[in-house]
Amino acid sequence: MADGTPGIFASLPPVRDVVAGTPAALDALLREATTPFVFRGLTAHWPLVQAGQRSSREARDHIAGFARPVPFAVSVGQSQSGGRLFYDDAHGMNFQTLSAKLPDIFARIDANEGVDGAPSIYLASIDMLQFFAGLHEANHVDLGDRAPLASIWMGTPTRIAAHNDVPHNLACVAVGQRRFTLFPRDQFRNLYLGPVDNTPAGRAVSMVDFHDPDFAAHPRFREALDHAQVAELDAGDALFIPAMWWHHVEALAPFNVLVNYWWRDAPRWLGQAQDALNHAMLAIRDLPDDEKVHWRAMFDHYVFDNGAEVTAHIPEPARGVLAPLTPDTAGKLRAFLLRALSR
Repeated sequence: MADGTPGIFASLPPVRDVVAGTPAALDALLREATTPFVFRGLTAHWPLVQAGQRSSREARDHIAGFARPVPFAVSVGQSQSGGRLFYDDAHGMNFQTLSAKLPDIFARIDANEGVDGAPSIYLASIDMLQFFAGLHEANHVDLGDRAPLASIWMGTPTRIAAHNDVPHNLACVAVGQRRFTLFPRDQFRNLYLGPVDNTPAGRAVSMVDFHDPDFAAHPRFREALDHAQVAELDAGDALFIPAMWWHHVEALAPFNVLVNYWWRDAPRWLGQAQDALNHAMLAIRDLPDDEKVHWRAMFDHYVFDNGAEVTAHIPEPARGVLAPLTPDTAGKLRAFLLRALSR
């Protein structure tokens, strides 16, 4: 790793390493894994990884050679922020989101490289197929019959607060170094999550500063650390993050590139659980307590338990959305909800 290992990270157990010699072996690992794992050297053969081993400038030239001539969204952090892209004191964001062509963004990174206190420059979750012609084809992992979203993340040193993502994630370090600190799904209460409707990047994030945790304000964070693992990755290494595992991400080198793949095991036509949670806040959370008890029982009956007694008394052709969903019935339910929400 390019830097030292500060504070809390030094004592955390490492994520387990695995070996898979073929795409089929990797596929089997991805299907079976319920906890994170690190695959060392998975992408060491990529031209992008090899360019980055020579210099960060050569890595940027490799990427820029595939870029489409369109504006890219880029986050520019405050000087002296230490790369932490987070809330400011007024609970806005401590970074600006701007739009520029990739050569102009890279020119600014060139100018700032090695400058102490320079603002962070971060391109997050850029769709590789939409914004590049041929970059994905030249640098990709064979994921078999999955149809993942392939994204690229580029920039100067950054710290991204702990958050989770709904899909599974294979995160491949192409240039630089990254540190991931990971927590199981059930640790959300101990991570002190912030707002769900005002977030740095669309997901609720931990309010704990991992480089300077305030245990007086966040005492349960000690419990979270008892369940944490850390993955220190160099260029060519990959990390599998199971769906909804929490992860704090640090890019540690002067220039860093990560390519990640997101995919869900659930059918694409299913709805998003986060949307249901948001709607429950609107429709249920502020009801009288006795009504909330009723709705909790209804959710258990129809959603979480969903036993045979829900439909046994209804003729099979008449069960509608109470039967296992299909693309057709899911579409009808979505249309019904859209009509209801538009009233």
